[in-house]
Amino acid sequence: MEIKLLGSGCPNCRRLEKNLLVALEQLKIDEKIIKVTEYLEIVSFGVMSTPALVLDGKVLFAGRVPTVEKLKKYFE
Repeated sequence: MEIKLLGSGCPNCRRLEKNLLVALEQLKIDEKIIKVTEYLEIVSFGVMSTPALVLDGKVLFAGRVPTVEKLKKYFE
């Protein structure tokens, strides 16, 4: 499983990372999160607003910060 967090490091990006880490821990998923901060790479996913989450090459969402519970549903 490849998990990418797309974003510049803004407050919402950090909130998404925190929520994602909690969700993965609760689900006992031990995967590395790849942070993508380069604008051109972010745009290559078709993402125009951050933060965004990419799972195995598929953009799950962009421009929002889901709760821990909503994030867990992506991985169940």
